[in-house]
Order: sequence, then C-alpha cells, then structure tokens
Amino acid sequence: MKTMVVGASKGLGRALMQGLGGPGDTLIGVSRSRPTDLASSTGAEVLWVEADLGQPAQATKIIEQAVAAGGLDTLIYNLGIWEERAFEEAYSFLKDDDTQVEAIVSCNITAPLLLVKRLLVPLLKSTNPRIILTGSTSGLPQSGRPEVTFGASKFALRGMADALREGYRHQGLGVTCLNLGYLNTQDPLSTPRHEAELRGEGQLIPVHDVVQVVRMILSLSSASFVKELTLPALRDERF
Repeated sequence: MKTMVVGASKGLGRALMQGLGGPGDTLIGVSRSRPTDLASSTGAEVLWVEADLGQPAQATKIIEQAVAAGGLDTLIYNLGIWEERAFEEAYSFLKDDDTQVEAIVSCNITAPLLLVKRLLVPLLKSTNPRIILTGSTSGLPQSGRPEVTFGASKFALRGMADALREGYRHQGLGVTCLNLGYLNTQDPLSTPRHEAELRGEGQLIPVHDVVQVVRMILSLSSASFVKELTLPALRDERF
C-alpha cells in the first residue's frame, strides 16, 4: 500500500508516518522541509516530498509529479492552521487579521481541494482507493467553539468529503472525515501510551489513539469504509 501523509513533519502527521504501514508498504510524507530524524517504526519504506501547501497551486503540482510514476492508494490530508489566538479566552473574530483569514482558507480549504483534484486520477487506479481528511470537532454543529474561520474551514472539509463520496462512489473511492478533539502532540508515538494519556487529565487525546483509528480504517476491505468518525477526549464536556 502506498499512503501519502500531508503535514507529516510534526505532531499527528509525524506519528502517522511512524506508525502506519508495514514491510512492503510505502509512506510518502509531505511538508515544507524533510525532518532529518524521522523513520517508520513498522518497517515501511519512507519517501518525502518537499512542498509548501501555503502556496497551493505550486505545491500540488510538485506533489502530483512525485506520485505520477508510482501511483497512490491512500491520501491523508492532515494539514491545518488556525487563528493566532484560537482556543484562548482572548480570541475575537473582530481582531483577526484579514491576511490570516485568507491564509487559513487557503491552507485548510483551497489546498486540499486542489490536491484531491490532482491526485484523483492515480488514486482511482488503486484497487482500494481511500482519502482521509483530518477534520475537527470544531467542524460539528453546536461545537461550542467561537473560532469563525477555523470552524468554517472544518465544516468545509465535511462538505468536501460528502461531495467526493457521491461523485466517485461507483469507482470505489472511500472518503473518511475524522473529527478530532484536542490532541496531545507533546508526547510522540515513542512515548508509552499509558504515559501519554495522563497529559491533560483526560482533556487531550494521545496521537497513539488516532494512529490506531487510521490503521483500522485502512485495514478494511474495498466493500466498506468509515464515513465519518468523531474522536473527542473523554473529559471534553462539549461531547
């Protein structure tokens, strides 16, 4: 299986690069620059594409060319940015800089749209093509969060997933939107999970859990798929 992880150099993306696949599989990481110390813990081959999705048109061309010869089975779009004061009591939509709003829309909406458009051809040649979009609980109705641009962008991902399912259902494309709550990205996959789950006192999700969920999704046959999955922290009182 050939799996591409966009936003792969740190946090959840790094954990996915380390924890997915196995011997005989290929993981293709995408980020602005390649980390020097990242390797798969599963025996999968690791390749890298350096591309800045902050410049979507240019970056998606580079990524398309990188997989043209070898093909692709799974695309995981894990990249996303948010407002400078997001998730803080001081957040105010009225204080958001216009250029920041444009940057969030570009990275969180325009970039995945253009990338999926460019990669659909190689994906649909796979016997079990999959797209996984990393959404957020902020993209759910009555999420309890006030971040306007970030929330709108995550709602857009869910709409994107719905439309792609309908457009390419008969060609076997499975599209999953993962609505994730607050993550513990301070503890990498190398940290024992029983230690990572203690951080945040039940308010943060270890990346280990997300990797486990993605592994499950990718293990399914071509006859089924996970449409949408919401994974909040256990003590997140919004859920």
